[in-house]
Amino acid sequence: MRTPAQPPYPAHWEADVVLRDGGTAHIRPIAPDDADRLVGFYERVSDQSKYYRFFAPYPRLSDRDVHRFTHHDYVDRVGLAATVGGEFLATVRYDRVDEQGNAASAPADRAEVAFLVQDAHQGRGLASALLEHVAAVARERGVRRFEAEVLPANGKMIKVFTDAGYSQRRSFADGSVHLSLDLEPTAESVAVMRAREQRAEARSVQRLLAPRSVAVIGAGRRPGGAGRTVLAGLRAGGYAGELYAVNAALADDATALGGVPAFRSVRDIAAPVDLAVVAVPADRVAAVTADCGEHGVQGLLVLAAGQTREQQRALVAQARSHGMRIIGPGAFGVLNTAPGVRLNASPAPHLPRPGRIGLFTQSAAIGISVLDELDGRGAGLSTFLSAGSRADVSGNDALQYWDDDPATDVVLMYLESVGNPRKFTRLARRTAAAGTPVVVVRGGRHSGGAPPHDHAAPAGRTPEGTVSALLGQAGVIEADTAVELVDTGLLLAHQPLPRGPRVAVVGNAEALTLVAHDACRAQRLSPLPPAGLPPGADPGDFRHALAAALADPGADAVVVTAVPGVHLGGPPSGARLAAALHEAVAGADAGKPVVVAHLALDGLADGLADRGIPAYPSAERAVRALAQAARHAEWRARAAAPGRVPEYDDIDEARAARLLDGAVPPGGAPARLAADAVTGLLAAYGITVQPALPARDVDEAAEAAGRLGYPVALKTTAPHLRHRADLGGVRLGLATQGELRRAWAGLTGQLGDPAELQPVVQAMAPRGVDTVLRAAVDPAIGAVLSFGLAGPPSELLGDVGHRLLPVTDRDTAALVRSIRAAPMLFGWRGARPADTDALEELLLRLGRLVDDHPGIAAVDLEPVVVAPRGVTVLSAAVTVAAPPPRTDLGPRRLAAY
Repeated sequence: MRTPAQPPYPAHWEADVVLRDGGTAHIRPIAPDDADRLVGFYERVSDQSKYYRFFAPYPRLSDRDVHRFTHHDYVDRVGLAATVGGEFLATVRYDRVDEQGNAASAPADRAEVAFLVQDAHQGRGLASALLEHVAAVARERGVRRFEAEVLPANGKMIKVFTDAGYSQRRSFADGSVHLSLDLEPTAESVAVMRAREQRAEARSVQRLLAPRSVAVIGAGRRPGGAGRTVLAGLRAGGYAGELYAVNAALADDATALGGVPAFRSVRDIAAPVDLAVVAVPADRVAAVTADCGEHGVQGLLVLAAGQTREQQRALVAQARSHGMRIIGPGAFGVLNTAPGVRLNASPAPHLPRPGRIGLFTQSAAIGISVLDELDGRGAGLSTFLSAGSRADVSGNDALQYWDDDPATDVVLMYLESVGNPRKFTRLARRTAAAGTPVVVVRGGRHSGGAPPHDHAAPAGRTPEGTVSALLGQAGVIEADTAVELVDTGLLLAHQPLPRGPRVAVVGNAEALTLVAHDACRAQRLSPLPPAGLPPGADPGDFRHALAAALADPGADAVVVTAVPGVHLGGPPSGARLAAALHEAVAGADAGKPVVVAHLALDGLADGLADRGIPAYPSAERAVRALAQAARHAEWRARAAAPGRVPEYDDIDEARAARLLDGAVPPGGAPARLAADAVTGLLAAYGITVQPALPARDVDEAAEAAGRLGYPVALKTTAPHLRHRADLGGVRLGLATQGELRRAWAGLTGQLGDPAELQPVVQAMAPRGVDTVLRAAVDPAIGAVLSFGLAGPPSELLGDVGHRLLPVTDRDTAALVRSIRAAPMLFGWRGARPADTDALEELLLRLGRLVDDHPGIAAVDLEPVVVAPRGVTVLSAAVTVAAPPPRTDLGPRRLAAY
């Protein structure tokens, strides 16, 4: 009798996950060659845990048990294990059953599930992570419900099931608790998963930023070199934990290096090591990583660059297999100014002063530049992380940490790419809405994107305008340069957000106050008439003027401009002016921000920095930072009242689903729906497309016009001529049959064979503004709704707005107003305003259609004429395709390198 062949191993189920304590584990299917690992795992589980699993004393596994638990068909019987260093820490298994609980095969849609976790690793979140992954596997294999029998005393396992957020039922019979879970993701289960993700990833970063012990591996015997520089910086900064030096060439009798205990290998250190700073050449990093893994190090900071993509991938896999996370390679380092930490694990010459800013950069050079700029302007940091190639730890991980870090009030990020835009925007929105602004500079955004070493750069690049719009929708403040990043961060870290756009300008030089006034107008702020002071104004005059501006109910913010004068010339006067301005601020309304623009006033900037008032060397930079804060305040107000998603009684979702059934090509290239299917699909969502009748010859054109009623339009639908009015492919306002026949003859005579032109006749739409509406699925960021005016504004100038689906009524209203050409819709130059209410409803319906049906890859409505009353869709196209995987709705997993 032949033994059935082992089914193919489902490698796509493998995943790295971050656990509750910040460590990592690898989840993978259990395979036949895991027999010894399974036996060893079972021997390390307590008798009580075995009893909870099997409901009876079960001291050891029989050979039959081992075979059963390691041989699966990966359809009806599936086993997963969570491993670290090749060792099983926890397992989960499901067996498909019928309604009577007997073994079954597909299409039975329920399965029994059971877990076993090593006692030493209980409480780390292993069972919860395994439940997420085995549930995803089950859904893939057609299982829709899990059944579990749990002893009442096994409260931890009952909690794993009940806290998962799935719809569930519970009953008690025959001495056990019977749990039934519906595996379809719910809003609650997704929220639970993301909350666990945030806690775990934040904890993993916290372990790197606040280690209890640090080993510098590769510290040279003499001063100089990266390792000794980092070691010296840690000592000089007053690092509060245990510090060790590691040098493989250490002399036999040497026990110290650079003033700290020294060892030849990290394995020789008899105490735990939380963070290892790896300052060895690139070709030695892998060997050092292996040593750190064996010692139980929690995380690595790899300074060396130069590894190939394959070497970095192997390095990440090696580190994660031991439960470690990596910052780098090519990292500049990490800083933490907290009094109980004082960590300077970087080549930076000194630990910055404590402050409220969290800083993330990829580039070491940019990190050095921003740190220097912040230090030069008297700003402090809470924490800093430079991730280099982002092979593992990324900006998303840092955001998870800063989201609820009480020491950080604003996050500054310099990114060379947004590797996972969908997750980044979700995290940034949550962080910003909770009151911690996120300011981002994206390097290379106008020159093709990330450099070759950045593994996180997407292969299919999302258009720059789309990414920028979606970051704005998520509340991200985009800066153009590293200097602007600092300018904006200083204001947000120390000043309140303005309540509105009205700005008072106070200064002692008419020219500079006028520059500030004009800068406000350029930034779409509303400057009040400048309050000029005489050139001879002293600090007391400034104090009174600023106090009056802050007390003015018509002002939401104040810009102070100052130049040297009779009483403000030297350094002492600069310091006195800083004290006077602070006195005015301290005694005034705390809800109004104040920024200062000054020229050649020594001592003023330092004095203001000590008092939390940002100072700028030009009025334009001060106003630009203020405008960024004002726009963010507007976003915060919108985020607090996000609007609603209207329900439309005439939407027939089931009809649309029937029209799409079978239209999506199975695994093939995207396909366009036929015209009648497009019309029917859109009609199911209350979107009417203006009928267009074929006009293959002149008589058919005349007949079509008679059916539609004059006046009509005649236009070609050939793909290369669509929307090309400049080529004469559209003839409008044809009022009689004679005009139509002449137009048809002229069209075909000018452009060629009617069979290629595919002309159609269409009733004339009311006059209005021609617009373009589009909804499309981007694999990197999800479904996006886009809007712009037809023709040159969108095609030539790129004046298009974007919103991530789903959208609310507030989103669509903001989308319509987001483009530069929006005044064309609101009565520009005396024209009648267009019906933007009808336009916004059309956008809502279009967004709902694409959001409801994942098989729709794109919908194009072009042109859509927005008249003073109503909208008319003149042309529509729908593309269908197999939907891309929604990784944000799947189980938690670290990004694969």
